[in-house]
Amino acid sequence: MFVRKLITTLTVASAVTSTLAVASASAEELKFASFMPPGHPYVETTFQPFADAVAEGTAGEVSVKLYNGGELGAGPVEQYSRVVDGVAELAISLPGYTASNFPLTLLTELPGVVEEGKGTTEIWNNIDLLMPEYRRTHLVALWASAENILFTRDKAVRSPDDLAGMKIRVPSRNTGLIVEAWGASPVSMPVSEIYNSLQTGVIDGAMIDGTGINAFKLGEVANYVTMGMKTTISPFFILMNNDAYEDLTDAQKAAIDAAGRTASDNGEAMQVRVAAEGIAGFAATEGKEVIELTEAEAAAFDVLSEAENDNIVALAGGDAEAVIEAFSAD
Repeated sequence: MFVRKLITTLTVASAVTSTLAVASASAEELKFASFMPPGHPYVETTFQPFADAVAEGTAGEVSVKLYNGGELGAGPVEQYSRVVDGVAELAISLPGYTASNFPLTLLTELPGVVEEGKGTTEIWNNIDLLMPEYRRTHLVALWASAENILFTRDKAVRSPDDLAGMKIRVPSRNTGLIVEAWGASPVSMPVSEIYNSLQTGVIDGAMIDGTGINAFKLGEVANYVTMGMKTTISPFFILMNNDAYEDLTDAQKAAIDAAGRTASDNGEAMQVRVAAEGIAGFAATEGKEVIELTEAEAAAFDVLSEAENDNIVALAGGDAEAVIEAFSAD
């Protein structure tokens, strides 16, 4: 009797173990590539909640593992190709780093097209107009950052004339065209290179939102911030490899998409909040100055930006006018 009970117990235990092994083997782990350091506010407020939501929404059938700080390969610019090539199933990046792939999406960054704090809602209200650009990947999340502001190291900037001869880092081609219209020389550069370049004088300033003050330590190497003019608002996105997405069930796809939409709102909320905190801290730091332009001072920048906006839209062609009209209606 004892032997029979023992055999029965072992058989049940073996079956349970086998079932767990099958469940474990069938679980899908998605690699999430991030060039941002583990301590960046995005990790806690946006990326990890996204991973948690995917796991919860799929009852553990799909998990997301974060690889922060460029663990899957250095260089923010390469994030798009990592997803396309399947090096990572998911990645965070900016459309501006591969601008030729996303001309319509990048129209949303132009001065005056979307409003800080409301841009993500405006983007998703018009998402169908942008979707043709996402044929090579699956769009999971897309959001608008806080406004890009002008950081400079040695020179206070209060007018376009002050920018003459200055080299300013820009996050995208369109921002570069705006900065060039202001009279400066734009320098394309990923965010991870700004600190050293500004510190060593390779560049004189940088266009980036206020989160860069603490997240990328720019408060240590910049002495001035100029804000108040209409400026660009950079879009961010999370992309997914097409094959990896198609391998999921319909329910799992829905969980990914729902988590991504929430991540879009979380990303924007973090950007706006942390940017404001960074700017306030910068202003309160001895030896640092936040220059808030008067209405007349800002107008000198804005008239140049508006003229360049028209040029950018005209050059984009295709559906560019329809995109601008749709966002203007919002």
